[in-house]
Amino acid sequence: MAQAGAGFVQQVKSLPRTFYVANTMEIFERMAWYGMFTPLALYLTDKRARGGLEFTEEDAGTIIGIVTFALYLMPVITGALGDRFGYKKMFLIAYAILTPAYYMLGTFTSYGTFLMGFLFVAVGAAIFKPVVVGTIARVTNEQTSQLGFGIFYMMVNVGGFLGPAISGFLRSPDPETGISHWNRLFLCSSIFIAINFIWVICFYQEPTTESTSATRRTLGKVLRDAMEVLGNVRFFICVLGMLIVFFAAGKSWLTWTHAGLAAAAWLAGNLIFDAVLRVGNPTPGSVDRRPWLLKPMQVSNWRFAVYLLILSGFWTAFNQILGGVPLVKYIQDFVQTRPLLDFLAAVLGAVGLSGWSQGITDYVARGGQFNPEWISNLDALFIVIFQIAISLIVTRIGRFPGMITGIIIAGIGISLPALSGGGTVGMLHASGWLVVLAVFCFSIGEMMASPTSQEYIGSIAPKDKVALYMGYYFIAVALGNLFGNVLGGIVYGKLARDLGRPDLMWVVFGVMAFITALALALYNRYAVPRPTVEAG
Repeated sequence: MAQAGAGFVQQVKSLPRTFYVANTMEIFERMAWYGMFTPLALYLTDKRARGGLEFTEEDAGTIIGIVTFALYLMPVITGALGDRFGYKKMFLIAYAILTPAYYMLGTFTSYGTFLMGFLFVAVGAAIFKPVVVGTIARVTNEQTSQLGFGIFYMMVNVGGFLGPAISGFLRSPDPETGISHWNRLFLCSSIFIAINFIWVICFYQEPTTESTSATRRTLGKVLRDAMEVLGNVRFFICVLGMLIVFFAAGKSWLTWTHAGLAAAAWLAGNLIFDAVLRVGNPTPGSVDRRPWLLKPMQVSNWRFAVYLLILSGFWTAFNQILGGVPLVKYIQDFVQTRPLLDFLAAVLGAVGLSGWSQGITDYVARGGQFNPEWISNLDALFIVIFQIAISLIVTRIGRFPGMITGIIIAGIGISLPALSGGGTVGMLHASGWLVVLAVFCFSIGEMMASPTSQEYIGSIAPKDKVALYMGYYFIAVALGNLFGNVLGGIVYGKLARDLGRPDLMWVVFGVMAFITALALALYNRYAVPRPTVEAG
């Protein structure tokens, strides 16, 4: 045990200064993002008389799904640009976009203007994400990567906890009028981003080399390399077309039946066109000389593509607990949070903070409730406390067993609120304590699955394309955000709001996580390359 502890300390000491600078910037960026994003569904759906925008749950889920999908899709390009032009420049560009974007977001009130402003935030965040993760991958090695990513994920959640805690306090509604101070929330996020200029200008050391080398790639070559990791342009157009069709169904522009038929027809049309392009068995050289439109679809790395598709299932389930419509709306509409406030008042009174205790008691007497984002934000607090220990456990049991186990545990956490019932079903009252238990269980699974899934990609990426590969990791997050948020808004509206059956909603989301765990187990069994043993 002492030897293991010494090894841990030695690994921590071996991490360079740039590692800790990157983690510091991640804390402030996450404070800005989660301080705004965690209560966003409440802001979008709250009554205008209380300071909200009064969108429907379906519209809120769609707008969140569109923007987060775009945010996590763009790192494929921004990551490649970071590898080529340098991470420090990309950080500066990101902060120059995000600082005004967060502030301006609080001034938009219509669906269209808010969507455009939110997309502006997404561009800045998409520039930041792959280069900060790429920094962690570049400054760690085979011995320190799992610990390094564990520490990084803990820092993500330090920011993820502090941001909503601070902004939630600043925007807290007046118990008498019910009006929230939402403008303070957006200003707070803008200030957090502005602070990051200090860290990147004064302390960050560039870990990339291509931007100063004699063999720099052209911009066109950078973009071609970005495409060819998974497939060619035709492949991406085919996938994009199917996503557009399913998005249209999420907006109720098409029925899901019509969307399924349209997606099948689009895929069949692309496959038939490919068959025509392959008539005569053209040589690879002749195909390469064709315009991109006349090249058959190509999947360059099918194992990587399948891995990302499976991970998108995890992120679809993930978004039902954090950041989307279901959990915060469920807490607001169905959960009695007074027991949590009574407990907090009792604890504060027991430690001698009688003034604070009385303040909470008075707040409850006026009808006050726990802010929903504070409960969902406990996920970040649990990760801050337990992430290092969980990372050490995953190091011992292996990457894929750790991820699979984590997704199963997360699925159990997602399913727990179903025990509160709905209609005539259920064993427990929908109290805040059950939701806290669900968030704790989910966070344990998240700690096992999420950082390990990132670390695995960092371990298989070529060193000169780390940020690019990390950008592709975010495709899984993008798909999970698109499917998860659109689906979350629809399922919440149909089952929880209209039928009064939130228990069925949580069962649906839990099953998604369990199916993802099964798919990852099959992938590990049949698709992951095994090391070959040479004959002696």
